[in-house]
Amino acid sequence: MIVWGRLAEIVRAHGAAALVGVHEARGSAPRDAGARMVVRPDGAFHGTIGGGRFEWEALDLARRALEAGRGPARFTDHALGPDLGQCCGGRVRLLIETFDARDLAQVDTLAAGEAEGSFEVACRLDEQGRVARTVAAITSPRARGEGSAPLAGGGASPQGGGEGAPQNGARPSRPPHPRAAALASAPDEGGFAPLPARGERGPPVWTERLGEDRTTLLLFGAGHVGRALVLALAPLPFRIRWIDSRANAFPAAMPGTVTPVSPRDPAPEIAAAPPGAFVLVMTHEHALDLAITADALKRPDLPFVGLIGSATKRARFERRLRELAIPPERIAALACPIGVPGIEGKEPAIIAASIAAQLLIARERGTGSRHPSPEAAEPARTPA
Repeated sequence: MIVWGRLAEIVRAHGAAALVGVHEARGSAPRDAGARMVVRPDGAFHGTIGGGRFEWEALDLARRALEAGRGPARFTDHALGPDLGQCCGGRVRLLIETFDARDLAQVDTLAAGEAEGSFEVACRLDEQGRVARTVAAITSPRARGEGSAPLAGGGASPQGGGEGAPQNGARPSRPPHPRAAALASAPDEGGFAPLPARGERGPPVWTERLGEDRTTLLLFGAGHVGRALVLALAPLPFRIRWIDSRANAFPAAMPGTVTPVSPRDPAPEIAAAPPGAFVLVMTHEHALDLAITADALKRPDLPFVGLIGSATKRARFERRLRELAIPPERIAALACPIGVPGIEGKEPAIIAASIAAQLLIARERGTGSRHPSPEAAEPARTPA
């Protein structure tokens, strides 16, 4: 999720915004540390920290913080079972921050880094109890090489990208939980180490990871399935290089995660692909499909190579690939037909959804497995 870019957009449009983040999670919890949502003064929000009663109470705390005006950061501790009646049973510590126009310079700096990829910031509470952030490490290949810069006082802003419309445009109608007022100030009952008060020696220091780790996908072909796939992948953690020699094949508008290119010869695209990139081949010519697929399979550092087509097409291509001296293990790893087994629809949107699921599974595994097991397709944790 794009956080700081969205935060800046809301501050500019609405004058203020709150950032709610999972600071720490123990036991069974809906989301892990690092999950965040951005809240507008009118109650609309982007992102999620897990849903359910827990998220509703967090939204109420964020709105109350916004009503109080820009102030110190607040840590709140929540025992999901005893406090909120959720079956998860874990404990979550939230960090709630408020921002207004005074923070836009810092927010914009974080948003610019976020747009380049993932990075880490070292965090501490300043004299006013607000979070001061300093770049600690660059973890994204795109962002690596940038110098460190102090980002005092927290702050954030946007540069496009991110989620779509707010999930809720009005204040929730559900009444506050009877324990809601106590959640912000209740002392910890043993689930977390206490946070030192401001002014004490050794203020809390922690590290946050910001931005998104996106997998590079080389998508060859701008036909019906290619177009549907680009839309299906728009909210997912992929950065797409969309390749088709027919420049007029691309739509007029496309997601910000997509870079369209129209080379006369696609071969250099495979040669220039970064290690770990995924490749999907769905051009308008079988001969071109074969040439691109062969080039991709020659690179063992490209873990997922997918080819659109039937089992018959795969059999024909396998014979040609063997003639081209492609290693047998790479031919076996070729994903063709592409998509999750069991989804048989032929409409472009259905095919795209199936391919998107397959790419997510491959990304989680770090492999290009053609036949994911049911276990691999199941989420690691079901939200409460």
